[in-house]
Amino acid sequence: MKKRDYYKYELKKGNEVLYVGITKDPDRRHNEHRNEKRFGHMLVVGNKTTKEAAENWETKRIEQYARNHGGNVPRKNKTGNGK
Repeated sequence: MKKRDYYKYELKKGNEVLYVGITKDPDRRHNEHRNEKRFGHMLVVGNKTTKEAAENWETKRIEQYARNHGGNVPRKNKTGNGK
């Protein structure tokens, strides 16, 4: 059985999603992001899951965001595919 040790999260400012990501340690990532990105709050989405399921969620969430925002990924996600 695969380990469920990944969290899915979004960085938000008000209702705007600025960044979509996954991590094993939300507190550490929150602190890292505080140093490099301006955002209002970090929203952990759902329960812990496997790495594969978290990566799949991340991809789908970024694709969904892009469909709803003229093909643009969340502005703090840096690469073309949003990761």
